[in-house]
Amino acid sequence: MNVEAYAKINLSLDVLKKREDGYHEVSMVMQSLALHDTIEIIKTDDGDIHIELTGLGDEEKGIPVDESNLIFKAAALMRERYSIEDGLMFRLTKRIPHSAGLGGGSSDAAAVIRGLNEMFGLGLGLGQMMRLGKEIGADVPFCLMGGTALAEGIGEELTRLKPVPACRVLLVKPEKGVSTREVYELIDGADRHFPRLPDTKKVCEAIENGSLKSLARSMGNIMESVTLRMLPEIDDIKKKMEELGALGAMMTGSGPTVFGLYSDPELLEKAYSYFAEEKRKGEMGIGSVISTEFYRIKGL
Repeated sequence: MNVEAYAKINLSLDVLKKREDGYHEVSMVMQSLALHDTIEIIKTDDGDIHIELTGLGDEEKGIPVDESNLIFKAAALMRERYSIEDGLMFRLTKRIPHSAGLGGGSSDAAAVIRGLNEMFGLGLGLGQMMRLGKEIGADVPFCLMGGTALAEGIGEELTRLKPVPACRVLLVKPEKGVSTREVYELIDGADRHFPRLPDTKKVCEAIENGSLKSLARSMGNIMESVTLRMLPEIDDIKKKMEELGALGAMMTGSGPTVFGLYSDPELLEKAYSYFAEEKRKGEMGIGSVISTEFYRIKGL
């Protein structure tokens, strides 16, 4: 069977404090994108777990296919918890860039939980799958829920929000990466002296009112000012997106991907062409350029 794993962006992201257990308390609004990986799940007779990769070319070189891959961890957890004896082959077609702040690994794990639940007739509800997902990673429960949600706690306390108005999204990932751990360490040492703190409440109000323009004006990511110290091109990409007609542009997660929101498809296509050409010329340090849109849960 085939399952789809949808990317995510953060429309707001605030880190409130570091907990004694090492995790961080957050307040953020998360949004699914139509951009997705596809995972083919095949039963095998050898009793082992295997992962095969296709899709992103050079990007695949940084993706492990051993026990450290979240697909492997999700499959191993499901096999142990529900006494699944079959071997499993996962053929992953990768479209979500690796280490991009787009939740690709978490989304792949969520898709595996959904797929194995269906394949083996386990009858797990969404809440049960989300509790399993929390054991794998803080973003996995959201990737199981999908759509638009307020995330609190360490990211696992989710409140579903109204669907955001339809919108095209441009993703530009710098070629260089960043260390999420290093970004959190810099935030922990900053005493919250940031140029602008995210206002998650305003973002939620904009979503409730169905105002895409208000949403774009209210977006904020506390990690952005820290990450762009390491990758100044993030700010260059943001400013150029806005020059090219984005309602708003921001870094997602700990980076380094920048997204721009476009209500006009023609403006998005012009911006896409610009960044794609800059990538071709080797300018601006661009690694990936992707055009996508918000993913809306059917029936909501």
